[in-house]
Amino acid sequence: MEVEATSIAVAVAGPTRWQRIAGTDTVWRLCLLLGAALIALPVVVVVASLWQPYSPVWQHLLDTVLADYVVNSLLLMAGVGLGTLVLGVSSAWLTAMCEFPGRRFFTWALLLPMAMPAYIIAYTYTGLLDFAGPLQTALRDTFGWRYGEYWFPEIRSLGGAICMLSLVLYPYVYLLVRVAFTEQSTALLEASRSLGRGPWRTFFGVALPVARPAIAAGVSLVLMEALADYGTVDYFGVSTFTTGIFRTWYGLGELTTAAQLASLLLLFVFVLFALERLSRQRLRFHHGTVSKAIQRIPLRGWRAAGTRAWLALILLAAFVIPTTQLALWAGTHWRSSVDAGFMTLVSNTFMLAAIASLCCLAVALFLAYGKRLFPDWLTVAAVRTAGMGYAVPGTVIAVGVLIPFAWLDNHIDLLMQENFGMPTGLLLSGSLAALVFAYVVRFLSVSLQTVESGLSRIGSSLDESARSLGASAGGVLRRVHLPILRGSLLTALLLVFVDVLKELPATLILRPFNFNTLAVRAFELASDERLAAAATPALAIVLIGLLPVILLNRGMTAGEDGHG
Repeated sequence: MEVEATSIAVAVAGPTRWQRIAGTDTVWRLCLLLGAALIALPVVVVVASLWQPYSPVWQHLLDTVLADYVVNSLLLMAGVGLGTLVLGVSSAWLTAMCEFPGRRFFTWALLLPMAMPAYIIAYTYTGLLDFAGPLQTALRDTFGWRYGEYWFPEIRSLGGAICMLSLVLYPYVYLLVRVAFTEQSTALLEASRSLGRGPWRTFFGVALPVARPAIAAGVSLVLMEALADYGTVDYFGVSTFTTGIFRTWYGLGELTTAAQLASLLLLFVFVLFALERLSRQRLRFHHGTVSKAIQRIPLRGWRAAGTRAWLALILLAAFVIPTTQLALWAGTHWRSSVDAGFMTLVSNTFMLAAIASLCCLAVALFLAYGKRLFPDWLTVAAVRTAGMGYAVPGTVIAVGVLIPFAWLDNHIDLLMQENFGMPTGLLLSGSLAALVFAYVVRFLSVSLQTVESGLSRIGSSLDESARSLGASAGGVLRRVHLPILRGSLLTALLLVFVDVLKELPATLILRPFNFNTLAVRAFELASDERLAAAATPALAIVLIGLLPVILLNRGMTAGEDGHG
């Protein structure tokens, strides 16, 4: 204890006057509450739009397309939820609880589709399965068919959007449920088998009910991502709330009505939260200690072959086929695609992602450490409210950011004209500052959860020892906690970095004039049916997106036994 106290004394000795002032409890608490309120502002603005006067456009939407928005959004959620449930839970059970040749390969490979944005896989499969695509062309050439003489599933449809979103979102369910399966009590599973239950009855009667919290969390996250999607449903011509918000805003010029539509979409998200919590309100889950390595069910013969075929089919459809097609397209167009304009796209994308991820990390560290300092109900509620942005679609956040920023710009411009005769124009709206702020609101939760997880592993005795030696709150954070949190901070930084790379709706709405990113350029080219030209920026996003997948795989497989 003396050695530890001495080392801490050396680390925190001699705080400067600025550190003592900045480290006071009052400043910490005040800044934390103000920061949380600022981050929650876009959501509050969107909800407040419900009390604004309703324009005649509302009646037009009610008479024509609002019912389609509601029905299609509900069907999309139901279809994607069911698809990811089947894909995610089945693959999680097979890789966690069964033993077969190739299990360890599939354990990490099934996470690769997380690097594939939904709108990119939608473009790729459209190029493969559309009427002019290679598959239908080969069928017509082989059998001499003409248009209208054969049936082929329509990829540009609600069903196609459900399939595309299910393929790229199932890893969320797979990751959470697989961890739940591996952490289940081995005694519980062995007791089920000793009572004569086979693998299937044990799965449905014991393992699945115990893993229900992880399943509910994974599916809820998938449903929120499905609601937030814009690129896929817009490209497939499916009318949902996200496409409706864009059309009302850009097509009809009704920002207030678009915000009111966004508030209805936000209501869907809150209902999802309420239903997920209500479904588990009276349930209690007790996890026994895993006293020994999991005794996986050995699969041999046709069972092993069938398992490998099922997992290989998922991996092929969700990652291998679209990535291969993108690589083929990019290989034929790289000379015309990789030019100065493409390097500008890469530069813009990296700059934006780097700034946003650093801002997210700084805010998350401040809020998480503030909650550690003041664990009262007000601080906890403020931090939780600030971290809700990940559950809110990017379209909604963009609307919520633009309204107050435009209001502030107009008032500054009016004030400068009246007092100095100098119009200022738009200082914040349509600027990088507005876009970065929207990213912070949208992805703060990713950094916040990672940082909070890292802080929870640091004993409070270190804080108490450092403070007793005269260190300020800021000094303890900078000299004691930051060196310990390096791994968590790097993980949070990379996760937000790649999330920003893939974000499309907020970037489309808030980006400055004549400012493009890889995601926006891929969307523009695909919307113009230039799918091969869109492959290069799309493939760049996918390749960069593999970074957090590698990190997730390392964390998920840490501590597993050496079988397989």
